Amino acid sequence: MVSPRHLLFIGQEAAKMFILNQVRRRGLDITRSPFSVQLQRIIDTHGIDSVLDVGANIGQYGSGLRSGGFAGRIVSCEPQSLAHGRLASRVAGDPLWEAVPLAAGAQDSTLLINIARNSYSSSFLSPAALQLEITPAARVVATEEVSVTTVDALIERYHLNPSNLLLKIDAQGYEQSVLDGAQTALGSLAAVQLELSLAVLYEGQQLFDDMLTRLRDLGYSLHALDPGFFHPRTGQLLWCDGVFVRTQ
Repeated sequence: MVSPRHLLFIGQEAAKMFILNQVRRRGLDITRSPFSVQLQRIIDTHGIDSVLDVGANIGQYGSGLRSGGFAGRIVSCEPQSLAHGRLASRVAGDPLWEAVPLAAGAQDSTLLINIARNSYSSSFLSPAALQLEITPAARVVATEEVSVTTVDALIERYHLNPSNLLLKIDAQGYEQSVLDGAQTALGSLAAVQLELSLAVLYEGQQLFDDMLTRLRDLGYSLHALDPGFFHPRTGQLLWCDGVFVRTQ
C-alpha cells in the first residue's frame, strides 16, 4: 500500500519535472545550462559567425545565443503575426539580429499554420494525442495563412555564407520539410541544430532515427544532445535537441 507521504513526494517530484519541462520548452534560462556552454564551444571551434533561426517564435533561442556570448549575425524567422511582432520588438536595437516574417519549408508557398494556445507549439502539422496529453496548451485555437520560403532562398536573400552558418530548426514536427528546402545549403552548412522527436507529437512527423540517418548520410556527425522534454509522469524522453557538425 502506498502511503500518503509517498504520494505527496511523487506529486512534488512530478511538479518539479513539469516546471523544468515548461522552462525548457519556452527557451528560458534560469542559469546557463551545460548545453548552452557546449553549443557556444561548437560555434567557436567551427568558426560559425551567423545563425539562421527557423521557428524563432518570440526570440527565445536568439536571446539564449546572446546570453551565451554569441556576437555574430542572427536571422530569425517566425511566420505567426503575433509572435513575430514580439520577436521584432525583441531584436530592436541589435543591428546584427533580424526578424523575418516567414516560415521555411520544402518550397515557396502559402500555408495554414495551426496556432496553439501557448504559441510556441504552433505547427503546420496537427498535434498528436500524446502532445495534447503532456502539453494541453498545444491545443489548436486558430489558424493563420502564412508565407513559406526555403532555407536555400533565405541564405541567398540575406547573403549568408553556409560554410560559417548554423542552421537551427524548431518547426514542431515540420523539420523534414525544412531540410527538403535546404538541398543546396546542406552540401556546405557548418552545422545544423534541430529538434528530434522520439515519439509522435505531431501527425506525420519524422522521428529521431530517420533524422539521424538523413543527416549522417549528408556528412554530418552528432556532436551534442540536449534532453529537451520528458514525460512528467513516466520520465520517458519525448524530444531532444541535436547539434550536427559537418565532418565530410
